[in-house]
Amino acid sequence: MLQDAIRIGLEMHVQMTELKTKLFCDCSSDYRGKPPNTLVCPVCLGLPGALPVANRRAIEKALTVALAFNMEIAPRVYWARKHYFYPDLPKNYQITQYEGKGTISLAKNGFLEISVDGVKRRIGIRRVNIEEDPGRIVYPTGSMLTSKYVLVDYNRSGIPLLEIVTEPDFTSEREVEAFLYKVRSILEHLEVTDFTLEGAIRVDVNISVGGGERVEVKNLSSISDTVQAIKYERERQRDALRKGLPVRRETRHWDPVRKVTIAIRAKEREEDYRYMPDPN
Repeated sequence: MLQDAIRIGLEMHVQMTELKTKLFCDCSSDYRGKPPNTLVCPVCLGLPGALPVANRRAIEKALTVALAFNMEIAPRVYWARKHYFYPDLPKNYQITQYEGKGTISLAKNGFLEISVDGVKRRIGIRRVNIEEDPGRIVYPTGSMLTSKYVLVDYNRSGIPLLEIVTEPDFTSEREVEAFLYKVRSILEHLEVTDFTLEGAIRVDVNISVGGGERVEVKNLSSISDTVQAIKYERERQRDALRKGLPVRRETRHWDPVRKVTIAIRAKEREEDYRYMPDPN
């Protein structure tokens, strides 16, 4: 049935934990377990007049990943500004890479092959970019719903990230799981990241059921959370379609305590981010 058809795409954000410093400054990237807001400087706090200097090793590591993913590599490295307003982003824009608006991605048009129950499938990888991590928002109770306030720690701000964006080629959570484990194996073999570290990977899942609107579930912090969130969101959308209710284009948060997704805002479109080349 049409309402049972599902399309899934992934946006993975992987910290390059093997690097010793942040992406655009000399602050230590070893922020785990450190007192809040102690590993910061004018660059990663976005203070006026601070100029970024790119971490050469981050670019080299990203290129090895692009080659492992069978990708076309750009002849030059470009940086872009992605604008949005959130407490964890001190500059109100993120330095990243983008295909368009006068800039290009580091690498594009790659693929990985996976096997589920003996059936092989090729999953397209749309692009791989380098970008800076925002700060970390802390919910004291571990849940957005039950916390009376939030805290922000900028020690993570500026940590080197790999953004890996796939095509919407997945048709089940098992395919997603197989793909994530394969990516994990490759990145660990290339000594890019240590997946055992808290926050080393965050996955955004875009899910569309029955040809309907695309819903994004953000910041899934493990492979198991990603699989659970897909299962829940698939059934939530199918239930709405069976009842004749609309499935809204929106961004949702995965509550790991209650094991549900929660609507947090309408889904942004590309133009909402006002991408532009970074002149610095």
